[in-house]
Amino acid sequence: MQSNPMEVFQREAPEVAAAFNGLIMSLVATKGIDQKTKQLIYIAMKASMGDQMAVKAHVPMAKAAGATKEEAVDAILMTLTVSGIRGVVTCLPDAVA
Repeated sequence: MQSNPMEVFQREAPEVAAAFNGLIMSLVATKGIDQKTKQLIYIAMKASMGDQMAVKAHVPMAKAAGATKEEAVDAILMTLTVSGIRGVVTCLPDAVA
């Protein structure tokens, strides 16, 4: 069984993980973009990298912030012209699950 990478990070480098979490919380707290849009942007960025694990984690967060399945799918599809098909085929299944 593969370990959760974030749990390994927190266990092996707790001070760095805490600083990273503080950075994330600072970004979450900014007011320029609403939380739903932030999550959709993050999904698109991670899908463009083919980061299936991050997309799988953030789709429920986007939905909890009010995003629809269609919005999550569109965020992933937007990566096609920039990054090609890899992110779409690896990450789209998690958006429609």
